[in-house]
Amino acid sequence: MTPFPHLLAPIRLGDVALRNRVVMGSMHTGLEETGDWERVASFYAARAAGGVGLIVTGGMAPNREGGVFPGAAGLFSDKDIANHRKVTDRVHENGGRIVMQVLHAGRYAYGKECVAPSAVKSPISPFVPTALDEDGIEKQINDIAMAAARAREAGYDGVEIMGSEGYFLNQFLVRHTNRRTDGWGGSYENRMRLPVEVVRRVRAAMGPDAILIYRISLIDLVPDGSSWDEVVTLARAIEAAGASVLNTGIGWHEARVPTIATSVPRAAFTWLTARLRPEVGIPVITSNRINTPEVAEGILASGQADMVSMARPFLADADFVAKAAEGRAAEIAPCIACNQACLDHTFGGKLTSCLVNPRACHETELTYAPAQVAKKIAVVGAGPAGMMTAIVAAERGHAVTLFDQAARVGGQLHLAANVPGKEEFVGLIQWFDTMLGKAGVTRRLGAPATPTDLVDFDEVVIATGVLPRDPGITGQDRALSYIDVLNGAPVGRRVAIIGAGGIGFDVAEFLVHSGQSTTEDFGRWRLEWGVGDPKDVPGGLAAAGPQPEAPAREVWLLQRKAEKPGRRLGKTTGWIHRAALQMKGVKMLGGINYTAITEQGLLIERDGVQELLPVDDVILCAGQTPLRVLADDVMANGSNVHVIGGADLASELDAKRAIDQGARLASRL
Repeated sequence: MTPFPHLLAPIRLGDVALRNRVVMGSMHTGLEETGDWERVASFYAARAAGGVGLIVTGGMAPNREGGVFPGAAGLFSDKDIANHRKVTDRVHENGGRIVMQVLHAGRYAYGKECVAPSAVKSPISPFVPTALDEDGIEKQINDIAMAAARAREAGYDGVEIMGSEGYFLNQFLVRHTNRRTDGWGGSYENRMRLPVEVVRRVRAAMGPDAILIYRISLIDLVPDGSSWDEVVTLARAIEAAGASVLNTGIGWHEARVPTIATSVPRAAFTWLTARLRPEVGIPVITSNRINTPEVAEGILASGQADMVSMARPFLADADFVAKAAEGRAAEIAPCIACNQACLDHTFGGKLTSCLVNPRACHETELTYAPAQVAKKIAVVGAGPAGMMTAIVAAERGHAVTLFDQAARVGGQLHLAANVPGKEEFVGLIQWFDTMLGKAGVTRRLGAPATPTDLVDFDEVVIATGVLPRDPGITGQDRALSYIDVLNGAPVGRRVAIIGAGGIGFDVAEFLVHSGQSTTEDFGRWRLEWGVGDPKDVPGGLAAAGPQPEAPAREVWLLQRKAEKPGRRLGKTTGWIHRAALQMKGVKMLGGINYTAITEQGLLIERDGVQELLPVDDVILCAGQTPLRVLADDVMANGSNVHVIGGADLASELDAKRAIDQGARLASRL
């Protein structure tokens, strides 16, 4: 008896049978733009082989003006169709089903040719869109329908029409972006004409047998968004126009409310899917911050949705569904919703991957083949770099011993797990622990490794991490280290943090909170970010705005660089961290020189003027240096030594780089 009977139950979407209720949601990976279609096919085929019921591709542009950026992939020629056929054939060979998402970006398109219902510039793009005339609107409808027809030629089981997240069709729906006074604007009946007509034409273009998903925005989280009555009206019209299933969209890209970051509670928006489900007669898919089979099963068992969409969890683990079905849920590599290697890469013009799984989107060039010669390998340091090295090397057939002076594995991941909003790191540590055991790695914990301990190994991997950097401030012996603070050292009511990188922001977040994290309490999280109900306010922003709880401490977050603190944080999450601390009253200052730490507080110089911050404690988050003394000693003995992770490069605490480095080294040993 499976522990996930609802999740693994089959379902029919029109004439198409699916083997379970799991949807791999759309993600733009950048793979299609590489032109390496074997690589694209391998990525999707791995997820099909891993048991997912239905795959939705990244968004494909219906035309040049609708692409999310110049050169965005689409189905524009017979050659494109042939290339996509390689993908669909591989997915079908592995027992899966796949639909192509048709995404018209509208004013979100990052190019001068962008078009929209009205010439209203997006805050996330420098380009003012061209307002479409009647002929222009007709062209967009035809192009979307043509893209759907070509998708069927390419072997896709259907399409998903992107109608949410503030993209083109969503832009027509709301007064926020639709200022028209003709038959495509004004009343809601007019504003919803375009998405309804698109669905009708797409159904006609594909025929009655294909899957047609419409991704509908249930809560826009922008001013003048859709009301709940309008959402229901649209859902029913879309169903009547020929949709097979409705998928859930949450929030616009320009919304100032986080919707998928790690600090968002799990399954935070399923209450909206549950409300929509009885209003229509077709299946409804829920989405956003669902990352374990247990959470997904609970949603389906409670009747909140017919299917569950998970996107980034299939970057973290292609075999998510198979492991759940086989009773191996503890072995599922967890998506921690960090965005570091997925969305941050996408918005930075890089190929997507995954912090937890460096093979994501690199299936053809990062392989873990069985070792031709089994070796004895020592890995020193049980942080992320060392653990990943040990697991991959052992899985390949090497005899691996993992050393660490701490009594438990995880290294500084334990510090991250203590930060409010980063509770997902607890599951990541547990997964590493599980996989070390499954791979048969021998552990020698609780004492530092010495050069003598390592002499009998064929290869020695040094992953000993970092030490806090000495900032050279007078009186710094009075200060606390970030390590002390995140491990629970007592801290006063007024605090200055020296260093405003990722660690400084984490420490500030840790210090302004008290009690249970809002990530663990959806009601408090909604109040904190001002998430209301589209039944009450169109768009779903609470009329009272954000209502953060009072900060536990008064905090100054300081840096030497004369720039806005937090500027170098993640592209898609940095704004969340900055906004969260601003709501808690944290004073963030750049261009600071530190004169001395005294009994009275922190003496600083800003703009040539000296100032005393009357704080109870000063916390040092001023960077790190590599901890690699052991590496130098072992090299002196003539051992074959590899240095990775923070011991190799100590800039910030970059788990993404450390895990990738460990995996790639282990694949070569």
